[in-house]
Amino acid sequence: MIKFVGILLVLFAGTMIGFVQAARFAARPRQIRQLLHALQRLETEISYGQTPLPEALLRISGMMQQPLTALFATISKSLSIESAGSGETVRECWENAVLAHWPSTAMKNAEKEAMLRLGATLGGSGREDQLKHIRLAMIQLQAEESTARDDQQRYEKLSRSLGMLGAALVVILMV
Repeated sequence: MIKFVGILLVLFAGTMIGFVQAARFAARPRQIRQLLHALQRLETEISYGQTPLPEALLRISGMMQQPLTALFATISKSLSIESAGSGETVRECWENAVLAHWPSTAMKNAEKEAMLRLGATLGGSGREDQLKHIRLAMIQLQAEESTARDDQQRYEKLSRSLGMLGAALVVILMV
């Protein structure tokens, strides 16, 4: 009886590992799309609303889902008037927030680098230059989204199957 329960637990654990990995493959393109949506909102806020960057980022954070909400809220808080006395530049605030919140996302290094490059240019140049850099980041993220969708189609089902088959192999080796 105990052996049977152990077998069921191993099968369940292996299957869940496969499903968790498959969920990460599915989350990456969704999060990239959300990030693209956030950058489109930022572009609109800067170009048409002429909203200050901390306020624009706070508005965007209210429209996003986790983990991107926390990312944009942290950047906004770092740039706000209350913490303006800290002497951090926009680049430093952006970089610190991205580095702090990136591990909680399903996105990879390429998306992180695009966001860091964007943060390096925001706030340090004119409005038109900032809009160009936002558009460039959006183009880079669109290419990454396409790659992420391909990876999802290729590896999502494979991850689920390998989790289950790996657990079955462990059970066979145990018995």
